Amino acid sequence: LAPLALMEAAHPHARARLLGRLADTHAVDLVVVGGGATGLGCALDAAARGHSVLLVEARDFAAGTSSRSTKLIHGGVRYLAQGRIGLVREALRERGHLLRNAPALVHPLRLVVPARMLAERLLLRVGLGAYEALAGADGLGGCRMLDAAGLRVALPGLRDEGLRGGVAFHDAQFDDAGLALALARTASAHGALLLNHCAVHALVVEDGRLRGVVVHEAEGGRTYRVAARAVINATGVWGDALRRRADPAARALLRPSQGVHLVVDADCLPGGDALLVPRMPDGRVLFMIPWGGKVLIGTTDTPRADAPDEPEPLAGEVDDLLAAAARWLRRPPTPGAVRSVFVGLRPLLGEGEGGGEPGGASSRISREHRVEVSAQGLVSVLGGKWTTYRAMAEEAVDAAEAVGGLARRSSPTATLALDCGVCAGAEGEGEAGGDAALPGTPPGLPPGLLPGAAAVR
Repeated sequence: LAPLALMEAAHPHARARLLGRLADTHAVDLVVVGGGATGLGCALDAAARGHSVLLVEARDFAAGTSSRSTKLIHGGVRYLAQGRIGLVREALRERGHLLRNAPALVHPLRLVVPARMLAERLLLRVGLGAYEALAGADGLGGCRMLDAAGLRVALPGLRDEGLRGGVAFHDAQFDDAGLALALARTASAHGALLLNHCAVHALVVEDGRLRGVVVHEAEGGRTYRVAARAVINATGVWGDALRRRADPAARALLRPSQGVHLVVDADCLPGGDALLVPRMPDGRVLFMIPWGGKVLIGTTDTPRADAPDEPEPLAGEVDDLLAAAARWLRRPPTPGAVRSVFVGLRPLLGEGEGGGEPGGASSRISREHRVEVSAQGLVSVLGGKWTTYRAMAEEAVDAAEAVGGLARRSSPTATLALDCGVCAGAEGEGEAGGDAALPGTPPGLPPGLLPGAAAVR
């Protein structure tokens, strides 16, 4: 074990090295609070522009919503039906960036929407055709009408009684936790200092302006004070809490919504296509998606007044998802067939910042985002979704440059390849037919010390 310990100590991401850098860091251009998709995107964007960056995360990277998504990078078909053309166009553009910049973690996925009437099928064809047209050069091949026979071939596990066919189109699927780590690695490669298990203990406000942070590192119990020209609040569903630490009078802007997902055996929906029901009776979307050799069923959209670190399904949510699946599958999963359940909290913008009535269904609230600058100079990026993290980060760093008087530089991230942790020629199987390394595996480890990708599929 001694050689392994030496290798670990020499690794640039070894904890002791990172804490040593933190101890030597008295001032930076930018502090980012939050290690989820948006915070990691902000750290990468700012570091790639040449700014000095410290990112701190109270728990682990992507420990919250960013690792508990529906695993889709998409424009949002239902937002097109709501007339939110700009939101859909932006998300489709960002989908294109991710497919090019992280091809090992983001890939096209065909989704099938069933229809009960010919008129419904024609309407879906028009709507999904418009969806594809909005993607422009970033389109993934158009949509295709399916008759009843074609629908059975695409989704052999579907209950097809009364169905007249459907429409197939493409979006993208991704490994959310893997993409978060790719952002972290790429930001680190550009010089950013990223520390997990390191919470903001206090905001340093002098003469009414935010001047830095005091952070507490959990393992050693030590606190560090770091001056900053600007601070970005990228804490997701917990964003209002940090806003109120800068300004106790700040009104809440977020309405947390809970999304429950079930992982079940794939025999309920064999094949490689996903099922999408764009409107359930309660207004939400139903997905059934191939994922890691299983099927992912989601999602609920339940408003919450709180934001726990480890949310669990509320009463009836798992049963509701199973009942929804049973309406569409010939062999629906039973409660005993559920292999895993995970729950994410969405940081939706509340009334006046994205729609929705107080107490109303959160499925009607848009996934748009907002960048707010407080009177003290705290830059908060609120709302949004995984697909648009890069655009959100670019806007937030633009605001931070203005707040901190930093040099104004353009963002290079639209075309910046991400370090997905896959060696050239090693995606899938190795060149000699061997197993590919897991994303994030440190280089130089002896063969066989850690499992390969195939072992954890």
